[in-house]
Amino acid sequence: MRVGISTLFCIGERFSDVVERLRTIDVEHLEVVDEWPHEFNDFRVNLIRRIVEERGLSLSIHAPFADVNIASTSPTMRNTALRRLKRSMKLSAKLNPTIWVFHSGVRSPIGSMLPNMDWKFNLNSIRELLHEARKYDLKIAIENFPVSSTLLVRGVEDFEKLYGDLGVDALDLGIAFDVGHANIGGYIDKFMEKFKERIIHVHVHDNDGKVDSHLGIGFGSISWAKVLNSLKKMNYRGGLVIESISNVKGSIENMRKLIEH
Repeated sequence: MRVGISTLFCIGERFSDVVERLRTIDVEHLEVVDEWPHEFNDFRVNLIRRIVEERGLSLSIHAPFADVNIASTSPTMRNTALRRLKRSMKLSAKLNPTIWVFHSGVRSPIGSMLPNMDWKFNLNSIRELLHEARKYDLKIAIENFPVSSTLLVRGVEDFEKLYGDLGVDALDLGIAFDVGHANIGGYIDKFMEKFKERIIHVHVHDNDGKVDSHLGIGFGSISWAKVLNSLKKMNYRGGLVIESISNVKGSIENMRKLIEH
């Protein structure tokens, strides 16, 4: 397993400053968030390529997520979201990342009056993203969320339904398992056991089991030794991407100690 860092913690900084900072962080993997104000363009893609090659890092990309709803009941809004994600895919493919991570759609405020409509739109959009990813030979993975979230695909039951409804398309869709999100609602163990064959990427950050606070590793209630032991039993070989927004350096050190223990 490789210790990685997400640029989420420095999303408010100038992109050029972020690149310089990444030259000094001791990790083996980098996850870049394609989100404003770091939205991808050719210049930024070239900067990312340079730092990845200089450091010998593996790379993953987190797709845009702010105001992006692939399940919107408005065709205009839904198509706009898909265009934004497809642009991210096209630029990300130039970097040959290991994974492109995205979120499911969000439940509609009028969903109760249009039963299953937002789920249908979500399913169709995911199929469209899978089709687009095949054009670039890009591996994509969907992220889990707290069961209290407004997103449509959150915990174990939602993922079971998603994979069942996708049918043959499910073969090309991996899971970006977010340990912090799974801690809220207490479904870490159940999720890892149920989807151990589908988890191809892992996000790590801590919390108190109630609020998605993205704390540093070891500053919340997650039993990280237990999580790492389960990942080892699964023979997981991918990145452990730290999404903490505080105590980042300490989180890297703590995660490295846990892996080596």
